[in-house]
Amino acid sequence: MEPQSSALPDGFDVVVVAASAGGVRALQAVVPALPAAFPAPVLVVQHRRPATPDLLTALLRVRSRLPVRPATDGVLRPGVTVLPAQQSARLSGDGTVTLAPAAPNRSTDDLLVSAAAAFGPRVLAVVLTGRLDDGAAGVRAVRRAGGRVLVQDPEEAESPGMPSAALATGCVEHALPLSCIAPALVAYTMAPGAAELLAVPVAPWARLGAVSGASA
Repeated sequence: MEPQSSALPDGFDVVVVAASAGGVRALQAVVPALPAAFPAPVLVVQHRRPATPDLLTALLRVRSRLPVRPATDGVLRPGVTVLPAQQSARLSGDGTVTLAPAAPNRSTDDLLVSAAAAFGPRVLAVVLTGRLDDGAAGVRAVRRAGGRVLVQDPEEAESPGMPSAALATGCVEHALPLSCIAPALVAYTMAPGAAELLAVPVAPWARLGAVSGASA
């Protein structure tokens, strides 16, 4: 399937930041570096075991200039929303979030596929450190819908599996050092014309087709 129009959006309806192994440290580097005026809602998904209370939300809240909250069913709000362990979410075009159980190690794919269906080119996805290949099907869906994808440089990731798998799809625009992820998000969302300037065409060898078993 060919990607939708390459016309760039005037902004982004959602930024999805995904991680797994090593993700707590990576997220602690990215989230607090976002400014208080960051305009797009941020959804964080990370593979982790359930805990009471959910420590990831508390850890990210400590130094963040944005409000950080646990995800609940309802309307997507500005700031940072952290999905519960072992859950993903279904998104709708009106901004409604509905939590849903995730298949093992597939919470990122589920969330990105849903975001792409709901918001099309107005999705900005980031894949950070993690094992296995969760996110690969999701970044295909995002790029197929005209959205944008960044990954952490696998060579410096604590666990390179997830960013490497995303890169292997041919659907990633930029692989960046962790220290550059937050500045890139700021540029994409807040600097006039930057998203267009940073645009990279989908590689001719990119595997954009839907993957069997991925959620729609």
